[in-house]
Amino acid sequence: MLRLDQEVRTPDADQADWDRIERANTERMRQILDEHGWPGYELVGEDGEDAAWALVQHADRALDLQRRALALLHEAVAKGDASPGNLAYLEDRVRVAEGKPQRYGTQWEPTQDGQWRPRTPIEDEAGVEERRAEAGLQPLAEYLEELKSLE
Repeated sequence: MLRLDQEVRTPDADQADWDRIERANTERMRQILDEHGWPGYELVGEDGEDAAWALVQHADRALDLQRRALALLHEAVAKGDASPGNLAYLEDRVRVAEGKPQRYGTQWEPTQDGQWRPRTPIEDEAGVEERRAEAGLQPLAEYLEELKSLE
């Protein structure tokens, strides 16, 4: 599932393929959440948990799924069964979709002049580095340098 998701996320990908794979992955993630709750480390290992997160993170046309997964992921992180970093990214993704400020500053977009800006403002910017560190994320300046290197 993750391999196909990654293969179609390219600028030259066929939109019909992208849509078909995203729909199939979204439906499968719904089934997994129904059957198992969040697929954490104990059930699927670290790689499996990361893959589940990536598929939900990319399910932008299924905000209901992202919200449900976010609640389950919160529980899994509290038990030490999932990545706090994955939780941070998904929480910001959902907040951006809802038009709310981000907590961790993980969701950025390029501007027409080649700069990067947060997709929504960052809540309590003075505390963002502390929140990022608690989630195991790198400092924001390092993250932005990585984004710039992707261009």
